[in-house]
Amino acid sequence: MSDGQYGILVIEDDFRIADIHRAFIEQSDGFYVVGMARNGSEAKAIMAEQATNIQLILLDAYLPDVEGLELLWAIRRDYVHVDIVMVTAAREVETISEALRGGVFDYLIKPIEAARMAQMLTRFRREREALANRAEMNQDELDSVLARLKPGEPLRAKSQALPKGIDRLTLRRVIDALADAPDSLTAMQMARIMGASRSTARRYLEFLVAEQAVSAELGYGDVGRPERRYRLLEAAHEWLNTL
Repeated sequence: MSDGQYGILVIEDDFRIADIHRAFIEQSDGFYVVGMARNGSEAKAIMAEQATNIQLILLDAYLPDVEGLELLWAIRRDYVHVDIVMVTAAREVETISEALRGGVFDYLIKPIEAARMAQMLTRFRREREALANRAEMNQDELDSVLARLKPGEPLRAKSQALPKGIDRLTLRRVIDALADAPDSLTAMQMARIMGASRSTARRYLEFLVAEQAVSAELGYGDVGRPERRYRLLEAAHEWLNTL
């Protein structure tokens, strides 16, 4: 891990999809791409050289030289510190079941929505941070770490303390700015509206994405480079009132 960043290895044989993953990761706070592998051989070579810098692997189930699940078990055996997320078109229950038995952190079915990828990355960062520098935990703390957002689960239902660096007044300003915007906004555009730094704007936006109050998607700017854009969801104001 470099400067509080979590390193990710992308294992994907389709270079177009791999580039989308890279662009998304590079615009996500707390993460960076360590390497890109098109097959199992390249993945093993990168792991052999960069294992200490890799905390998360995005793994496709279909690779030209090895079955993704076979590679999953090999990584599980040799690199116990790494978490793995299957990012694949494989929908077969047999494949999903084996991946779950292999201890995958998450299983994302292509085509992947940006908000779902963002939710996974945010949860990964939160769980890693919650477990860092802790000798032991009580049951309530452990339950909080192990909690998973279930399909159809409503947004936060009761008032809770906000994370460090997030306050209600600024959250309301961000939500109101998104509501008034004619189109989705980038973190830089939000920073100008807030009169704050880009990193501060992105922190609030990513928090709202994780809380399912805002959606995130990749768009293309004037120079053709992909950029992360944020759009308010209908339930955002209702969610804010529960805080």
